[in-house]
Amino acid sequence: MILDLLSYGAFFLTMALSYAVICLGLNVQWGQTGLFNVGVAGFVAVGAYTSALLTTPFIADRIGGFGLPIVIGWLGGGLVAGLLSAALGFITLRLRSDYLAIATFGAAVMIQLVLLNLLGFTGGPFGIGFIPRPFGDLAENTDLFSYANLAVMAALVSVTYLVLEHLVRSPWGRVLRAIREDETAARGLGKNPEAYRLQAFAIGGFVMGLGGAAQAHFIGFIAPDNYLPTLTFQVWTMLIIGGSGNMRGAILGGVLVWGIWAVSGNVVSQFFPASEQARASSLQIVLIGIALCVVLLFRPRGILGENATVSRHIKARKKPATGSASLSTRT
Repeated sequence: MILDLLSYGAFFLTMALSYAVICLGLNVQWGQTGLFNVGVAGFVAVGAYTSALLTTPFIADRIGGFGLPIVIGWLGGGLVAGLLSAALGFITLRLRSDYLAIATFGAAVMIQLVLLNLLGFTGGPFGIGFIPRPFGDLAENTDLFSYANLAVMAALVSVTYLVLEHLVRSPWGRVLRAIREDETAARGLGKNPEAYRLQAFAIGGFVMGLGGAAQAHFIGFIAPDNYLPTLTFQVWTMLIIGGSGNMRGAILGGVLVWGIWAVSGNVVSQFFPASEQARASSLQIVLIGIALCVVLLFRPRGILGENATVSRHIKARKKPATGSASLSTRT
């Protein structure tokens, strides 16, 4: 019994951390730069389908199936999603707030419709199966397989977090926040807001595609119905609950919100008859909405909130000042 719980816990954390990667990508776009991207599901889908086409075995009557290593598929999924983000950003980033949201939402809907109707490429509504899973040779040993997948996902989250944290604490990251807070002042200092926004949008899209690719390989099957606007709502809720502008908050939000989603799904399957489960599943979204309202009431900036200091050099300057002040007090 305990081993079964540990195995399920490993599977749960693996899925939660895959959402955390996607949430980190959104945090680069919104939390750091203020880009209102409501097309998250589209970029995640592009990463997942690209990786699936690169790594699955050959299937007749379908384009793709190159049988490449999983790592190549993940990088390819992130790269294609990043390039698509750059192309879309080049067209739409002159828009602001609501208009950018409408444009990105429309792009996500278009991507979902293409996946649904391009049968020879994506499998249409039937999706793509037989996606290779990391450590597939260990599938017979359920516990070891779950722990190995969790280790891979934890490593991916750690590397993504460290790279993005380094970027946002660099001069490049501080320019993003300056543009978010006061574009006129940043432009007056010689910065090009359009170029920085495009870079942030492309990097965020790459990370979303990477998360979508990893998630597809852990599930083993993808279909267009996996990438509906509900996914975008989930990821946005994760970021807001965890703390927009905080990389650790993005990871925490991913784990917490996925926990609410998974637990509520189990409750629905246990306490509602099969004929009512389809309608009762809407309670999952209701519970996430309630959690979002509660957090916004008591922690408007999220559980962790945004870090006020983003440079280690600022902290270094503060230490001598504090020391001298205490010295003068003693004397």
